[in-house]
Amino acid sequence: MQTLSTTSLQVRDNQLWILDQQALPQKKIWCPTPDVAELVGHIKALRVRGAPLIGLSASLLLALLAENGLSKTELAEALEVLRASRPTAVNLMNNLDRMKQALAQENFVTALTFEALRLVEEDKALCDNIATAGAKLITPGSRLLTHCNTGGLATAGVGTALGVISRGWQEGNVANVWVDETRPLLQGGRLTAWELGELGVPYRLICDSMAASLMAQKQVDAIWVGADRIAANGDVANKIGTYSLAVLANYHGIPFYVAAPHTTLDPACPDGSAIPIEQRAASEVTGVAGSFGDVQWAPEDAQVYNPAFDVTPAALISGWVLDTGVVTPAQVEAGIFQPSRPTA
Repeated sequence: MQTLSTTSLQVRDNQLWILDQQALPQKKIWCPTPDVAELVGHIKALRVRGAPLIGLSASLLLALLAENGLSKTELAEALEVLRASRPTAVNLMNNLDRMKQALAQENFVTALTFEALRLVEEDKALCDNIATAGAKLITPGSRLLTHCNTGGLATAGVGTALGVISRGWQEGNVANVWVDETRPLLQGGRLTAWELGELGVPYRLICDSMAASLMAQKQVDAIWVGADRIAANGDVANKIGTYSLAVLANYHGIPFYVAAPHTTLDPACPDGSAIPIEQRAASEVTGVAGSFGDVQWAPEDAQVYNPAFDVTPAALISGWVLDTGVVTPAQVEAGIFQPSRPTA
């Protein structure tokens, strides 16, 4: 496969390399990823994260394994193992469905490589289109709030919600970005703050619990988040804490936007209650770990509830900003995300 490089993924020496997002921002470590077990480990440890990026990393690895001689049967097994590695993010399933079609071709090695590279280029274009559509919603002097990380670290391109924000900054319309730290894994504090700093976008980092106070003081003009899955009725699964922001935004009359590629849509999922929510390790809540070391602050035997995502009802969302354009609540109410029914 040709040499390839994005913010978080590289293909070189005929091997996949992944930027360890658990080590950022203190260290920049590229991890070799020679097989499925290694990639699944990276996904579960969140060394690779972000719905689009997870799907792309799995697709690229399958193509490289095919080039390195795995049989069609072995690749089919590998594909299903990867599919089960992260249940909430639907981009992974959508990408692997396309790779499965490529695997069915007679010349499956060439087909898998072509499809994986096409998915990367498509993601870059999707991100650009999302940024273009979303930036039109950002008014001059905007003070925006975002949650988790939705930039180039989570995609092959400029990102989803963070791509919109950075485009708005380039166009001179963003005054400041409030960055939720995003407990319990601090993707906002570690990753979004780092990305905005690299881009030169002015930001201020806040604890998640400070967002309500800022809204009450009229210091937030709009909220922008990403999505891991969008159900047919417009409900959105995203990083835990997103629902809280949507409720607060609704109370304070603040626009709440979701930015995501069309690959995040799941028309087979009727509503948010049908979205599987991953439960993660208690250790993520009882302490914190990273390149700085490990800290335990709760009792060793503390019982923990740790969902990785929550679901925001469609009724709380002001607009879904896709690569195809901005979808309004009225359009969602009319069933734009639902599969078309055959006419009688």
